[in-house]
Amino acid sequence: MKEKKVTLRMCIVCRQMVDRIKLNRVVRLPDGNVVLDENGKVEGRGAYVCRSEQCVAKCKKAKLLNKHLKMTVPEEIYQELKINE
Repeated sequence: MKEKKVTLRMCIVCRQMVDRIKLNRVVRLPDGNVVLDENGKVEGRGAYVCRSEQCVAKCKKAKLLNKHLKMTVPEEIYQELKINE
């Protein structure tokens, strides 16, 4: 039987390639809203962040989600990232 392929994605903070299941995905929807994607299936521009406390803190401090999603990300998204650690 064929093995499942592991899908790797890069954390925007630490730049490490990790299995996408172990990352948080933040998505800018076509209508301009920003949401935390639990299943990895939401359509839109996405950015991946590690679930580690250090990566979430650096992401918030440097406003990396704003840069990668090309818009201002609400504070609630950073709070949700902290909860999902």
